[in-house]
Amino acid sequence: MKILIQVIVLVLFANAPDAFAGSRSTQNVILDPQEVVKFSKDVEKYAASKGARAFIISRLGTPKSELPEGIHFTHTAVAVYSTIQLSDGKTVQGYAIHNLYQDSEDSKYSSIHVDYPVDFFWGALELKAGIIIPTPELQQLLVENIANSKHLDLHNPNYSLLSNPFNSQFQNCTEYILDVINASIYQTTDKQQIKANTQAHFKAKRIKRSLKLLLGRILKDDLTAKDHGRKIYTATFTTIGQYLQNNKLSSNFIVLKQDGTITELM
Repeated sequence: MKILIQVIVLVLFANAPDAFAGSRSTQNVILDPQEVVKFSKDVEKYAASKGARAFIISRLGTPKSELPEGIHFTHTAVAVYSTIQLSDGKTVQGYAIHNLYQDSEDSKYSSIHVDYPVDFFWGALELKAGIIIPTPELQQLLVENIANSKHLDLHNPNYSLLSNPFNSQFQNCTEYILDVINASIYQTTDKQQIKANTQAHFKAKRIKRSLKLLLGRILKDDLTAKDHGRKIYTATFTTIGQYLQNNKLSSNFIVLKQDGTITELM
């Protein structure tokens, strides 16, 4: 019976699990490298045109058809306008992206990494970006939070793909960014207080239980529902955008595509 279950899981998850995670630092480019570079610059230009010193950014790591309903992006991070030192020692101004990435050797754990827009989109399966530009006041708080390394205090290395944003048992990339945002809003790194405020004001995305999810939990080390009750809820790029928009804490909440199309989100 166990062998039969393993075979079924391998079929169901043939393409989806690593892509659904979407929170690994990718080394291999999937799309045309020149197109990735151009799109990365387009994202930076858009953010710069809005005067963004800090913004929330998301990418897609798997075809939408393979994602749970209502999930449009698979990795979320925060970009901060920074002084960047190049390999030749020169410095330039640009956006540094602060990510929670799964560990390459053990997917049950994660760590915090800084990369740049080209790195961020290097392994994307589609060149589209979710972008949330917070209000100038919240941007300033995010910049200060990261400059003072307070965001590192919010990291929980115990990783789960569908971590519950209302407790601290596990964490994924999107929950981490939500924690960083709320730490900035409430100006605290007290995790208990952050989770209490999240519970009071944030509306998470419900993920319906399914055979695929049930079987995935049997074999996937980074997929668990131990931190959930009867219903599974998780943070997504969209729910973060709606949260900030509903509380008048963002000025732009959009999807930018490779052809330059900008779609305003609600």
